[in-house]
Amino acid sequence: MGTVTAGRQQPGAPGTPRNPAAWRNWAGNVTAAPARVVAPASVGEVQEAVRRAAEDGLRVKAVGTGHSFTAAAATDGVLLRPQALAGILGTDRAAGTVTVAAGTALKDLNRALAAEGLSLANMGDIMEQTVSGATSTGTHGTGRDSASIAAQIRGLELVTADGRLLACSEKEHPDVFAAARIGLGALGIVTAITFAVEPLFFLTAREEPMRFDRVTAEFEEHFAENEHFEFYWFPHTGNCNTKRNNRSQGPAAPPGPVSAWIEDELLSNGVFQAVNSLGRAVPAAIPGIARVASRALSARTYTDIPYRVFTSPRRVRFVEMEYALAREHAVEALRELKAMVDRSRLRISFPVEVRTAPADDITLSTASGRDTAYIAVHMYKGTPYQAYFTAAERIFTAYGGRPHWGKVHTRDARYFAEAYPRFGEFTALRDRLDPDRLFGNDYLRRVLGD
Repeated sequence: MGTVTAGRQQPGAPGTPRNPAAWRNWAGNVTAAPARVVAPASVGEVQEAVRRAAEDGLRVKAVGTGHSFTAAAATDGVLLRPQALAGILGTDRAAGTVTVAAGTALKDLNRALAAEGLSLANMGDIMEQTVSGATSTGTHGTGRDSASIAAQIRGLELVTADGRLLACSEKEHPDVFAAARIGLGALGIVTAITFAVEPLFFLTAREEPMRFDRVTAEFEEHFAENEHFEFYWFPHTGNCNTKRNNRSQGPAAPPGPVSAWIEDELLSNGVFQAVNSLGRAVPAAIPGIARVASRALSARTYTDIPYRVFTSPRRVRFVEMEYALAREHAVEALRELKAMVDRSRLRISFPVEVRTAPADDITLSTASGRDTAYIAVHMYKGTPYQAYFTAAERIFTAYGGRPHWGKVHTRDARYFAEAYPRFGEFTALRDRLDPDRLFGNDYLRRVLGD
């Protein structure tokens, strides 16, 4: 068996011998050394890998592209890489659905749907993840009426601990469907997902700098007036950048190639990378850098198809914590966060992101049963983040916040039993589907209990 490092969150020691089976997430804060790695090319091969793992006494986990900051997918047993399970399996235009293999990258799905004149209703701001990885951890964008990617699921297929293939939807095994849309990898291996889709449409994006006091005072107004509203606050300043996305008749009017390169590549990635590297080397320079950086992005308006508006390239690596709060508490919590940063010696080079989602009915969704606002804090990769995240988490938990399942947090099953009214439904279903914890790991033991 491989060295047991599954679930260990660490920066990685220089000079450590490389294990060819070793796995590291995108941010580099989680590593795993599985006993073996399997890349199934069919559902049958997934079922065989699950059966063999059970026979060998090994736990099994599927891993996507590693964009989670937690050890949700880490294992010391069998690591499944589902990327060969990719592509659209079927489209039902009458029903408004598309079925896609679980290892399909969101970017490939978005492009394939657009080529067919179709689109998801909403999506997050990056599209590198696999569809199963993104939905299993509750990846979301921002929306007044349209919710997370998982909330757009209409059916899914799951290989359970006994090797069976279970199809579930609102009509078929509805109890499994209610939980498995955001299943944390705890209920089985997702092999296919059916999403609701709609005819391709246009979004007009309006990006505009705005002062912190104004955007927080007008938060509910901006939320009510826009289909998709979000903003970023730059710590050590009173400056924010807002983004409003609303449907329009078109035609497409994307940013020009030069301005797009300046905004999305040079400023948001190239210069941002450089200033974060400077800030890591000279933390005292960060407040001054923040004041300059927060004024660098200018107002702009453009129109394009959805995925080109919702998503952006994210090449600067970071570590992130995000909490979901009842929307009515978001502004108060954010003001507390700003006051905490202002009076501390912390030096924060990454902006704080604020988004929203309507209530949904998924058992362990961060928006389950309540209208939600998300506050996400970030630190540049390689920068100590514990003091900042601990202080932020203290604020968020005081409001009954629910941490994103794929982002850094310290909560455990006792906390979640209080935060989620239907937590017991999920754990009871897990006991039924995976009584021997074939799909377990250290992270799931902490957040779900044992």
